[in-house]
Amino acid sequence: MAATITASPLIRLHANDNVLIARTPVALAQEVPEFGLRVRAQVPAGHKIAAVALKAGDAVRKYDTVIGFAARDVEPGDHVHTHNLRFEEFDRDPEFCTDVQAVDYLPEAQQATFMGIKRPGGRIATRNYIGIISSVNCSATVSRRIADWFTEERLAEFPNVDGVVAFTHNTGCGMSTPSLNFDVFRRTLAGFARHPNLAAVLIVGLGCERNQISSLLESQGLDYGPKLVTMNMQDTGGTRATIAAGVAAVQAMLPEANAATREPVSARHLSIGLQCGGSDGFSSISANPALGAAMDILVRHGGTAILSETPEIYGVENMLTRRAVSEAVGQKLLDRLEWWKEYSAGQSGQMNGVVVAGNQAGGIANIFEKSLGSAMKGGTTPLQAVYEYAEPIDQHGFVFMDSPGFDPCSATGQIASGANLICFTTGRGSMFGAKPVPSIKLASNTVMFDRLSEDMDINCGLVVDGELSIEQMGQQIFDEILRVASGQPTKSEELGLGDNEFVPWQLGIVT
Repeated sequence: MAATITASPLIRLHANDNVLIARTPVALAQEVPEFGLRVRAQVPAGHKIAAVALKAGDAVRKYDTVIGFAARDVEPGDHVHTHNLRFEEFDRDPEFCTDVQAVDYLPEAQQATFMGIKRPGGRIATRNYIGIISSVNCSATVSRRIADWFTEERLAEFPNVDGVVAFTHNTGCGMSTPSLNFDVFRRTLAGFARHPNLAAVLIVGLGCERNQISSLLESQGLDYGPKLVTMNMQDTGGTRATIAAGVAAVQAMLPEANAATREPVSARHLSIGLQCGGSDGFSSISANPALGAAMDILVRHGGTAILSETPEIYGVENMLTRRAVSEAVGQKLLDRLEWWKEYSAGQSGQMNGVVVAGNQAGGIANIFEKSLGSAMKGGTTPLQAVYEYAEPIDQHGFVFMDSPGFDPCSATGQIASGANLICFTTGRGSMFGAKPVPSIKLASNTVMFDRLSEDMDINCGLVVDGELSIEQMGQQIFDEILRVASGQPTKSEELGLGDNEFVPWQLGIVT
């Protein structure tokens, strides 16, 4: 669904669209002869302008997809946004499996490679951290103090270790057990504990919490050993004693972690979590479809692309069910959406049409329009499977993992599921890191990229500027993925981001 970009101030995305997109800010009364329009408002870049007259109730189409309905009569050249575009549910045929296209998989000998770190069991790491995991919020401060002890100076003699990072949170007790919330929480902790990017793990508890470390390990199939050490503050002697014991435990882990070396491995070992945040009207024109093109390349090389943020495919879910490899896979996606409708009923959230202020300022009117761009990150290959939040992903190709739309929470689930790299598109500019995995930031427009160049890795605005095609941009993204997976630091890593973005999804009540 790539648009043809010209020097015109307006972009037509599809021949059947009745709105155009402002490539640059457009002035009141500005003539656009190539579309036979005289603009009837001052319209910011990324926003929509009516291409034809619309009657109240007419469907508004972008990329030949319904994103809402005219709330009143609209004249050609009018600004189309929240003031005259009504969000309204409508029937959508899932058309299961009707758009499944065979993938031209590359033989292993022709697959791209990157310099990865081999772990036991065939797992491949893109980074080499030691992790401190809190079993409960009560041990969060101690966990951070242990990690903070390992400064760059103290780690200087271990150059192959990327750092010591604490994964803390605000739960672990006061939870209903057994419950879905408790199961999801434990699954998330276990996913990080066994993540290949962690050479070794220390789990720190208080001692009296509901999330007992012993039962956590037993329920999740984790084993004690030199690479998985645990301690409880109440047994160890309190705050100071636990910090000292934790520091000693990590010091014992460092020599073996430092022995890790990189070697060429196939791109089929890449599992990439796809995120978008601070989206704008250009996200669906440049960054998201370009990332989708890169994921199509990755899938051909045997890798895995993980689309998530379930509320942000709402309204365009049929784009994915048409690509499902089976009706069962497509129905599982619809079942998750139905769960979300019930879960969020009566709340002022995205499932009820509302998007955040930054999205609106960037030209996105409602969740249907946002979802249209969000779904593009997954490319065009078949949807192989649908997973629960933080459930281990064992299927290669394009898959979906259920999650909230809140980026840190969604990315936390993807990493727990096995993602060893995150690709994050943004139009307004999101400052984000995701330890223990690298996070590549893709800007949708050049203006923002230039303003926030210290945080952005790739300027997909070159597509909007007419300098690169979606396919060319996708290849550049894929090449950058291989470099980053091989150890090249991202902008967020250079800035030290990622210590506070561990956000397990909390579904239940607090007692």
